[in-house]
Amino acid sequence: MALELAGIHHLTAITAQAKRNVDFYTRVLGLRLIKKTVNQDDVSAYHLFYGDAVASPGADLTFFDWPAAPARRGNHEVSRTGLRVRSEADLSWWKEHLAEQDIASGNIKERAGHLSLEFEDFEGQRFRLVADPKAGESHPWDRSPIPAEHQILGLGPITLAVPDLRRTAPILTGIMNMREVRSYPAREKNGEIHVFEMGPGGAAAELHVEVNPDLPQARQGAGGVHHVAFRTPDKDEFDEWVRRTANHGVRTSGEVERFYFKSLYFREPNGVLFEIATDGPGFTADEPLETLGERLALPPFLEGRRTEIEAGLEPL
Repeated sequence: MALELAGIHHLTAITAQAKRNVDFYTRVLGLRLIKKTVNQDDVSAYHLFYGDAVASPGADLTFFDWPAAPARRGNHEVSRTGLRVRSEADLSWWKEHLAEQDIASGNIKERAGHLSLEFEDFEGQRFRLVADPKAGESHPWDRSPIPAEHQILGLGPITLAVPDLRRTAPILTGIMNMREVRSYPAREKNGEIHVFEMGPGGAAAELHVEVNPDLPQARQGAGGVHHVAFRTPDKDEFDEWVRRTANHGVRTSGEVERFYFKSLYFREPNGVLFEIATDGPGFTADEPLETLGERLALPPFLEGRRTEIEAGLEPL
């Protein structure tokens, strides 16, 4: 069988307001703070992970806390993040809920085969709530302010913005074994969005690539996305991805040990940062499931610096 990715693993974005970020994503969106740790490459910054009740792979929305200027939108970036709910009725509930929180949202309408609702967070982070009636088992968090039946199920689809599909598509189909399945017009003039799916397909395993050479160059910052990660189930398949990318001449990070999962990083030719990450061992590797996210968690290779690291962080 061909090596396949199983879907979206997580998405990592940037915030310049960590306290407000925690409030928005736990109170307004009702996600569980499943891991409060630091950026392992910059321990002066929080790395905040939000997810469902059991910290499922594919449900992780994460943020680096950096004092960055606002992002500038354009090409060469992840431009919109999909958050899946179950049904059209859930979208209607969310539209009313967002309005009650003074958050503007678009119209509920079909986009690329999915009923969806668009909105932004307080820093301009762009989201699309997507109805996914074929979603499997869900894991609602019993302490969420959002009723269990309306809670966010996980990530997907994810949208990229690039000026030239001819550079990105060979990586997606020839190396990452995705399948191009359909396309649809973008809202911007002359733009078109191409849909690639991986593994089982469906909203949790789709990458939408918007192609429009007229868009300006994006600038990364607060309210923007740092990278998107794709799922591989275990170390054996992860090792195959390390070998496969190397055999195709892709410049990568090589295996990176993140303690909660293993990672492989590389940029597709239009500059968007990709990661392939293992499903395990997961976020209960150093904390009980019942108390995830309640204290600063540090992987073993940083634990000896806890006093120094905690002193450099603003309490949340």
